[in-house]
Amino acid sequence: MRSPGRSKRALAYSGMEASWTHSVLIGFGGFGPPIGAAIVIWASGGSLRRWIGQMFKWRIGAKWWALAFGLPLIILSLSILLFVLAGGPIDLTEFESPFIYLFAMVWGTVWGGGQEDLGWRGFMLPILQDSYSALTSSAIVGVTWAAWHLPLFLNATTTHGGWPLSQQLLWMVSILAGSILWTWMYNSTGGSVLAVAVFHAGVNAMGIFHPADPEALTPNGVPDPWLNLLAEITGALPLVLIALLLVVVYGSDRLANRDPPSPQDAGLPPDTDSKAAT
Repeated sequence: MRSPGRSKRALAYSGMEASWTHSVLIGFGGFGPPIGAAIVIWASGGSLRRWIGQMFKWRIGAKWWALAFGLPLIILSLSILLFVLAGGPIDLTEFESPFIYLFAMVWGTVWGGGQEDLGWRGFMLPILQDSYSALTSSAIVGVTWAAWHLPLFLNATTTHGGWPLSQQLLWMVSILAGSILWTWMYNSTGGSVLAVAVFHAGVNAMGIFHPADPEALTPNGVPDPWLNLLAEITGALPLVLIALLLVVVYGSDRLANRDPPSPQDAGLPPDTDSKAAT
């Protein structure tokens, strides 16, 4: 297997376009990255059991579970604070029950984005980190991850298809910053894709709880472009700030206080030429 990284990226795209045809089916498309990774690991004689085991790695310490569940709430709080300080209107009667957050976390982990992480973080990332720094690897994964979502923006029947250009661009910024956060969580937990998926689901769920006044955002059913842009900017900024803080605190090389997981931790055989992934 000369180029597992390229093969994986091709397989992640191939055969999954039908899953992007309607928002109801988006969850199926999320299994493209892990399916592609599984095929490459199997074809290269690697260990599927070891690779999948990253999704069940729960013994990471209370600190990291607290961060996986709690950091999304901090990100939301910062987003709301910035929105209010900039003059954004809020309506606290729109605030959802905390039980919905727990449901969204479970749903997001298995269907609403977390299922992708066994491919992006549990396979592609450790291969890249064998040759590049954690920051560079995060950027490569982030760009690939963002490009993989592009069909959603080109199809008006999906949730992403109706977004204005400003929201699409800011979402791209968020996904690049998020890629750094996900790398930090993956490396710091010794390769727990489960923790990354929970963290990912929590960040995705934060949109449910933002108390921006919906009537002000869409008066008479017509979106207010400036207020919506403000909500988008204040939503992306906390992710960017935390990503920068992590780079400063942990350094760009590992984004953690420990060595990052190796390609073998991701299930690849020892003789895999990980440099070919790039």
